[in-house]
Amino acid sequence: MPFINYSLNVFDPQLEPYLTELYKQHRERANGIDWSYHEYIPWEQGRSFKKEPWSIEQRKLPTAIYTAVETSLLTEVNLPFFYHHLAVTFKGSLQVLQDFVHTWVSEEDQHSSLLETYLIITRNADPHELHRLRKEVVEGGFAPDFDTAMETMVYTTIQELATMVFLQQCGKGCDSLR
Repeated sequence: MPFINYSLNVFDPQLEPYLTELYKQHRERANGIDWSYHEYIPWEQGRSFKKEPWSIEQRKLPTAIYTAVETSLLTEVNLPFFYHHLAVTFKGSLQVLQDFVHTWVSEEDQHSSLLETYLIITRNADPHELHRLRKEVVEGGFAPDFDTAMETMVYTTIQELATMVFLQQCGKGCDSLR
């Protein structure tokens, strides 16, 4: 593994007021659309897997949509590893960056909880297989091959944009099912 240089002062302190304002705007927008994932789960579909074991016939999502949702969930499973990378990368940096990391992680955690709960409650996922896949992903870990704060920010920005496009396309696919 190459030496990782987590440079602490990679951002000009003069940026802090600008970044603080952007962070404030993000928090205000997020508060305006704050959601609780439990509001999106069709709880009435839930039933015991002990009394009624899972079978593939219970899956109602088309394979492509299911695979997309499962892929998104398994991407979110790496959140603890990526959080650690972000926390170490921005430790000692501008406080607003550290604050944003915590906010971002809490938002991503909601996405993960929503996706997993939805797949299980709606019986679109085999809970045993989903557990096996989650465990496999977590055991595999996530070790980024980028070392600097700037590389981390660029990667995260591209990843977030790719996720946004991916989920928009999933939404269009789901809309076509109606």
